[in-house]
Amino acid sequence: MKYLNMITKEKKTDIIKKFQTSTKDVGSTPIQVAMLTHRIREISGHLKTHKKDYSSQLGLLKLVSQRRSLLAYIKKHDLDGYSALIKELELRK
Repeated sequence: MKYLNMITKEKKTDIIKKFQTSTKDVGSTPIQVAMLTHRIREISGHLKTHKKDYSSQLGLLKLVSQRRSLLAYIKKHDLDGYSALIKELELRK
């Protein structure tokens, strides 16, 4: 059984390499937003087929809230980085 909140090791390293700012950077805010976005997309795909899975729905709402607060932090401190991140992750149109 595949767990919803698990990210494979390969996918995690791909996300880190794509969004890191230095070679030792493994947990900066853009990386956290990218990881949350990946998990949100997985869970929302799951909820399309399992409409009555309310515990996953609650977890999804918590993840979206956490991502929103991280994006607000990035927007406050680095507006150019915020717009690049939004464009890269295709969050807004």
